[in-house]
Amino acid sequence: MTTKMKAMVFTKYGAPDGLQLVDVDKPTPKAGEVLVKVVATAVNQADHHVLSGSLRFSTGLFKPKQTILGSDVAGIVEAIGLNVTQFQVGDAVFGDLSGQGRGGFAEYVAVPEAVLVSKPANLAFPQAAAVPMTAVTALQGLRDRGNLQPGEQVLINGASGGVGSFGVQIAKVLGAEVTAVASSRKLKMVQAIGADHVIDYKKEDFSQTDQPYDLIFDTVGNRSVAEYERALGKNGRFVTTTFLPALLWRRRRNGKKMVNMMAQPSQKDLAYLAELLSSGQINSVIDRCYPLAELPEALRYLAEGHAQGKVIITVAANDSPVLANH
Repeated sequence: MTTKMKAMVFTKYGAPDGLQLVDVDKPTPKAGEVLVKVVATAVNQADHHVLSGSLRFSTGLFKPKQTILGSDVAGIVEAIGLNVTQFQVGDAVFGDLSGQGRGGFAEYVAVPEAVLVSKPANLAFPQAAAVPMTAVTALQGLRDRGNLQPGEQVLINGASGGVGSFGVQIAKVLGAEVTAVASSRKLKMVQAIGADHVIDYKKEDFSQTDQPYDLIFDTVGNRSVAEYERALGKNGRFVTTTFLPALLWRRRRNGKKMVNMMAQPSQKDLAYLAELLSSGQINSVIDRCYPLAELPEALRYLAEGHAQGKVIITVAANDSPVLANH
């Protein structure tokens, strides 16, 4: 049995070009862990943040503690450690590794079974890899931080990205009426996934409309706090996945609640999303796929901000590419 595997490794902070595809030791699952053969993984903005060193106070001050990026994985259980009860060898799984040091941009990863859930049979591996970090962020932002209720008006700013595209669909599942803000070329896509109304941000300023929103779920942070506040109705809520410093001291104004949020990996939330995926109530939107060796190009493409939905990395040699959703 081979003891080596291919992985995309970085040893110092910097640009995507610093990533190298090299041979590293194949991990062995410890007690409570499973070894997953990675079939597909996804690129997230968080990978850029870690790679650039902007999170170095938690990822390593002078050099990265963990040298393999990649939080979202979908694959097949190849081996199990002692005391593993949820999975068996051969099970198809997916999960979020961001709370476990990442490591998804590799052929194998050993992770605690508690970060994984079973992959729905009707979901391809690339579609599953698109889900964990972004869909959980959208769910926690809308349901938990935003307290979204049936019949409410929600505006999603940045509706065509990874978090936003799941946000549109999850908001519909929660019974809301959804207005999606995106660029003109992405409006058809957000309509196709369930948006009731669309706004082309280049032609219309949502903060100047007469429509008061019960909740604004923001994924881009491209407006001032005052502009977001203006678009909220009485007792409205504003939740952003970006960091707006003004919200550190301006969390409530005129009865309106306004917060920055950071999602937490949750096996329970991921299992709930797996049910929605299995029943077809939500679906992954995939822009394009890259092989593992082209991870630097995938990171650069994501940074350009033009992706519709998720950018996927296919890892296993026998994985077939997924057609882009346009």
